[in-house]
Amino acid sequence: MCRVIVAEDDPEMRRLIVEALRKAGHDVTEASDGGRLLMNIVQAFDRNPSLSNVDVIVTDVRMPVWNGLELLERLAEADWRVPAILMTAFGDEDVRRRAARLGAVLLEKPLSVEALREAVERLGRRAT
Repeated sequence: MCRVIVAEDDPEMRRLIVEALRKAGHDVTEASDGGRLLMNIVQAFDRNPSLSNVDVIVTDVRMPVWNGLELLERLAEADWRVPAILMTAFGDEDVRRRAARLGAVLLEKPLSVEALREAVERLGRRAT
């Protein structure tokens, strides 16, 4: 079981992702935008400064408040390294390059739920 934070601004897509990950046995916290994702990360950090209670972040790239990619870059600058999966329908070369620099898995939309579950489990094993 992995502890996962999912950030997706599309409510139906978020529900699909959260349900699929919970069905696979993961503990999932959800966020509707980048600002709420940041709040969830800060709350996790407050509970445990090593962020060990977050195994994987799954985030859309384009979201309101905070862009998922920019948020992960800011976390990396602060030395908060949590395995991450970025989801996008707009995977241009800049997004691919930035994701690779962060060590994030980039999944294209439309999303394969099976590929997402496999990526969460692979990254979750690395985090523990």
